[in-house]
Amino acid sequence: MTTAQTFLFFLLLLGVVAALLRLASQRAPALPYQVVLAAAGILLGLLPGLHLPRVGADLILLAFVPGLVFEAALTLDLAELRRRALHVGLLATVGVLVGVLVMAALLRFALGFAWPSAFILSAIVAATDPIAVISVLRGLRAPAGLTAILEGESLFNDGTGVAVFAAVLASVLSGAPSLGDAAGRFLVLTVGGAAVGVVAGAASVLLLRRAQEAELEILLTLVAAYGSYLLADVLHFSGIVAVVIAGMAVARFARRSGRLQGTQLLGFWNLLAFVLNAVLFVLVGAALPTPSLLRLVPLVIGAYLAMVVARAPAVYGLTWWGGVPWAWRHLAFWGGLRGALSIALALAVAASPGIDPRVSTVAYGVVVLSLLVQGGLVVPLARRLGLSGA
Repeated sequence: MTTAQTFLFFLLLLGVVAALLRLASQRAPALPYQVVLAAAGILLGLLPGLHLPRVGADLILLAFVPGLVFEAALTLDLAELRRRALHVGLLATVGVLVGVLVMAALLRFALGFAWPSAFILSAIVAATDPIAVISVLRGLRAPAGLTAILEGESLFNDGTGVAVFAAVLASVLSGAPSLGDAAGRFLVLTVGGAAVGVVAGAASVLLLRRAQEAELEILLTLVAAYGSYLLADVLHFSGIVAVVIAGMAVARFARRSGRLQGTQLLGFWNLLAFVLNAVLFVLVGAALPTPSLLRLVPLVIGAYLAMVVARAPAVYGLTWWGGVPWAWRHLAFWGGLRGALSIALALAVAASPGIDPRVSTVAYGVVVLSLLVQGGLVVPLARRLGLSGA
């Protein structure tokens, strides 16, 4: 087959696999679709003679993340998010920093990682993944307040988590890493990304006011999603923060003007998110570096446990007030799944000079465990806590 035919065959294969897995997951609703996709990807990657394209950091960050993050921002319950804004803000900022510090300390003293490697590995898995978390929550039909907290946290700490990673990595590669240097870089990345998002969102709303065709609305929102990410990335700011802010601006306008619910615009973004999700999670699973992981199983398990432990002080410490029920806090703690974004960050440091080569492999293993273990048990836990309306 020609290269074009091979690529088309690959897309068709992914489509068939994703459709069959969706049908299978509907018969087993306790297992989230994204977990099924990741597990299937791992199995496909182990098949002899089947050479799936290897996913790269740029592919995840440029092709998948902007569309998925924008769709998540577009469908946020903004009114409920405003009521939970303080909790979300604290979890997405202080919670990320606490998680990185606690996990880095555990990696250093319990597993023997050097401080720079410990901080980089912690930063890679610092943020909960909105792609995984939001998809699971929609299937659960959890209480609106809990959904707003987890969706808001996963969207905003997606941006802040990547900013922490970029700041830590740049500080380490500079040859003179320091918390002060990393903090300064983090501030520039997040504030700059937010500014780009405000500008992109305002420009998009201005154009959408004049759009009278569904096709034009869809095109403008696509440009807003990918354009805001690209502009921020080119300016060396946080592209994800820019996409979140732009998406929320468009969502606010679309709801007020009645252009969201039951429209072609929402239908398009729901379909795009479904397709991107299916392709991404299969690719992530198929790219699992199995031989390297098998040699590092004890480190992977130790790092995963450190990540889970590090989330506890952030969730329980930052939600003890304000009427957040204990059941919500338990699910928020366990539902902090890591996903494709952490994979992209792990791949980004895989060949970086001066970085412990174990870091990217261990991070990959931690993400897979998070998807399979936490993702596989989050639905039974939600039902046990009485938080599932499904």
